[in-house]
Amino acid sequence: MSKAIVEIKDLKKTFANEEVLHSINLQVHKGEVVCILGPSGSGKSTLLRCINLLEVPTSGEVWVDGTQINAKNTDINKARRHLGMVFQQFNLFPHKTAQGNVELALTKVLKLSKDEASAIAIEQLAHVGLADRADYYPSQLSGGQQQRVAIARALAMEPKVMLFDEVTSSLDPELVRDVLNVMRDLARGGMTMVVVTHEMGFAREVADRVVFMDEGVIVEEGSPEDIFEKPKNERTKNFLGHLIEQN
Repeated sequence: MSKAIVEIKDLKKTFANEEVLHSINLQVHKGEVVCILGPSGSGKSTLLRCINLLEVPTSGEVWVDGTQINAKNTDINKARRHLGMVFQQFNLFPHKTAQGNVELALTKVLKLSKDEASAIAIEQLAHVGLADRADYYPSQLSGGQQQRVAIARALAMEPKVMLFDEVTSSLDPELVRDVLNVMRDLARGGMTMVVVTHEMGFAREVADRVVFMDEGVIVEEGSPEDIFEKPKNERTKNFLGHLIEQN
């Protein structure tokens, strides 16, 4: 097993005197795809946001590529360059084209020239199947296309780890497939990914490891086969059984 590129040690997070993450310990290795499952309110998204310090841990350590990003002396903006994050909401700038949205961080953060940023943006839009939509504004794109622009924007920064937070949950069912296909391609290409998702089929097919969370703790983790076919914990069994009943 390769060295852990993300390591979370005894992570706790408290909101308004309520502890929502309880002593989380997790490692993600280079090239690994880890899917995090669990009911609403289980702490999945909070955990993901703690990895890039969008939420500051109350205690514990978060390490990314050998740097403790929640240490006081860490340059968090520099550390975040190694982390791409795609949210449930697309967060695109409505007054910029798809290409302009991808170019923005390249010019503002990485200080690339307009020509350099343009070449990278066009390459990444092609990567997500939107080369022919570079000049379209978000309002002219479907939800699935907007989400793929958001993925292209994150990839353009050449992150070492991609974080996905329920990226298909706000999409119409017919648009989900294209976004998941892009994520499948990333996984096949060796991208390290941490994915909070309710797409059980995707997790079963793509994940190297599945983590089940409930009430702010990691209840169980293992291979997709372990979790989906022979879960050990009753909470995991109940959660998966409920999903099967819904479908």
